[in-house]
Order: sequence, then C-alpha cells, then structure tokens
Amino acid sequence: MIGDEPVVTATTHEGTAVVHLRGDFDEESALDLARVLAEAAAGGAPRTVVDLSRTCFADSSVLHALLEAQQAHAAAGSVLVLAGPLQMAVRRLFDVTGTGAAFRMADSLKAALAC
Repeated sequence: MIGDEPVVTATTHEGTAVVHLRGDFDEESALDLARVLAEAAAGGAPRTVVDLSRTCFADSSVLHALLEAQQAHAAAGSVLVLAGPLQMAVRRLFDVTGTGAAFRMADSLKAALAC
C-alpha cells in the first residue's frame, strides 16, 4: 500500500529547472509529474533536474513519464538529469526494467546542478 502522499514541486536554480518529488508515486500521481516535466521541457531551460532523493516508491507510470520527458527534453535541445540518491524501490524500478542507461543520472542534487 502506498503510504506517503506524493508531492511534485518545481523551482529554478541559476537557470536550471528543478523538479522535486517527495513520497510514493503511482499512476494517478504520475499525471502531475508528467505535466510538470512537460512544462519544464517547453520552458526553454537548458537543463532540467529531477530530484528523486525523497521518492520512496515509483511504479512504471512514473518511469513512462520520465522516458517521455527525456524525449521531450532531447527534442527541445535540453538535458534531463535524474538526481539521487535513489531509494531502494526506485533504484529497483530502473534495474528491473533496464532503463537506467537511458538517463543521465547524478548521485545528488548538488552534483546534478553542477554537471
């Protein structure tokens, strides 16, 4: 059962769009994530960082939203970076699906903002 209420917030840090996720994400909450990521891709920032460090659970719908965002950012000429550290359930999502290599990943938000 999903426990922590999902929250998606978007900020800007020195020209980089930063999307923070907190809680447990499933199909319903992935819609909010997809909307925020689409806005970030259309916003013209050269880079968007998705902070997954406070995401306890994410299902395949979240992965789908991230993959679509990856494509939208590439089409817009910008970069999407996923920041950790990743919780075990989130890391497992990338490991089981073999999609980790599809993303640029950083060990921390600080590292993602610096790359």
